[in-house]
Amino acid sequence: MPMSRTLQRLALSGTILLAATLLTACAGNAGTAGTDSAEAVDPVGTWGDVAATDEPSLVLGDDGSLTGTDGCNRLVGSWTAEADTVTFVDVASTRMACEGVDTWLSALATGTIAGDTLTVLDESGDEIGTLARTE
Repeated sequence: MPMSRTLQRLALSGTILLAATLLTACAGNAGTAGTDSAEAVDPVGTWGDVAATDEPSLVLGDDGSLTGTDGCNRLVGSWTAEADTVTFVDVASTRMACEGVDTWLSALATGTIAGDTLTVLDESGDEIGTLARTE
């Protein structure tokens, strides 16, 4: 028994959706290996001194999770990386009053890694601070 036109369209739509999903997944890693312009770095680890609760720090987990503090407020979210650039995604922060604390890290959007230094940039691409790798 031949397929109805509706079933044919559903099957075709499903195939197109699957192909688009696979291409998107592959494209997310494009350019990270073998590029001459920027060497891929591993952002996983601790940036800043997590023991100093009044200083900014980030912990970037190997599962893409992000936790940290801006020296007063707690930060949670996720991250992705391509070459030497880290993009911080869906970062949420508490909003406590922090008298005398510069909470620059709460404005993070992206970062670049050079050696053991993470340079943090805001949404405008302006440098707002740096953190040293500690672990």
